[in-house]
Amino acid sequence: MTHDLTTVPTELLHDLRTRHRSGQLDQAVHDWRLRPLTGGRNNHVYAWDSPGGQVCLKLYKIDKRDRAGCEWQALNHLAAHDVPGIPAPLWYDPDLELPAVAMSLLPGTPVPQLSDARSAISAVIALQRKIRNVPLGPFAQFSRADTVTTYLRRVITTWPEQLHQHPDESLTDELLALLNRWRDSGDTTLLGEVPASQRVLSRGDSNLLNWHWHEPNQSLGVVDFEFAGYSDTAFDAADLLEHPGTRELAHQFPDEQWEQFLPELGVIEEHTCERFRAARRLCALRWLAVLWKRRTTRSGDFHHQLDRVRALCAEP
Repeated sequence: MTHDLTTVPTELLHDLRTRHRSGQLDQAVHDWRLRPLTGGRNNHVYAWDSPGGQVCLKLYKIDKRDRAGCEWQALNHLAAHDVPGIPAPLWYDPDLELPAVAMSLLPGTPVPQLSDARSAISAVIALQRKIRNVPLGPFAQFSRADTVTTYLRRVITTWPEQLHQHPDESLTDELLALLNRWRDSGDTTLLGEVPASQRVLSRGDSNLLNWHWHEPNQSLGVVDFEFAGYSDTAFDAADLLEHPGTRELAHQFPDEQWEQFLPELGVIEEHTCERFRAARRLCALRWLAVLWKRRTTRSGDFHHQLDRVRALCAEP
C-alpha cells in the first residue's frame, strides 16, 4: 500500500491533541516514536517516520498571529515561486488548541555551529535575496512579527520604564543617558514607516540557527516561516547582522567583512544605507534591552552587548 505524505494523519493528531489537553503529550510523543527537534521555541517540533516517509511535524502555540496558518501560506507561496532550500509543505490541519503543519525535513547543521561558516554565509545571503525578490502576494498587508515599530516600542518605552525601577544600579544612569542621546540623534525619523512600494517579503526571524548547511551536498536550507510578512530591505539586513546568532560568528566575519556583503543584502542606495545604519543601532539596542533583563545570569553577554552599542552609537 502506498502512503501519500500529503494525507493528514487524523488518528495521530487526535491522540496528540487529546493527551496534550490532559498534560500527557510527552507520553504520546514516545508512543508514536516522534523525535523532538530543537529550536521550536514555544511550539512542539518533531521528526516523524510516517508510513509514507520521514517528515517534520510542527504543533503550534496559539496566539493572535495564527502561526500555523502563516507558515503554511508562506511555504506554499515560496514553493509556487520555486525558491530552493525551503521545506516542502505537505499538509495543514487547523485546530483551536493545537494546529499542525507537516513539511519535508531538511538536513544539515545550524550555521552558527559550523567551524567554518564562509560557504554557508554566502549561501544565506543568496537565498535571502531570492526570498526578498518573491512578490509579496498574500503578505502585502501582513507584516513580519517583529517590526521596526515593535523594536522602537521596546527601546523607547518599555525598557526606560524598567530602568527607572532600578535607580540605584550602577549602570542605570549611563543607560538612560545613552537612550536619550540615541533618541536625539534622528534615528527615529529615519526609521519611519517605509512606503508600500518599498516593502519586501521577509521570513521575520533573523536567527541563523534556522539556516542549515548540508556539507555533503554544499547546500543550504532554511526553516521557520511562522513570523513571515512584509518588511523592508534595510531593517531586515540590520536585524540579520545584529542578531546574537550572527554575532557569534564575529571571529569569522568581522564588521568589515559584513560591509562587503551589504550590496548583496540590498543595501545600496543612499537612503537605504542611512536607514540600515539607524536600524542597526536600533537592533543592537533592542538586544541590549533583552540582555539587560538577564544581566545577572548572563553578565558577560550583557556587557559585551553594551560595548557593541557604545561602538555603534559613537559612529557618525
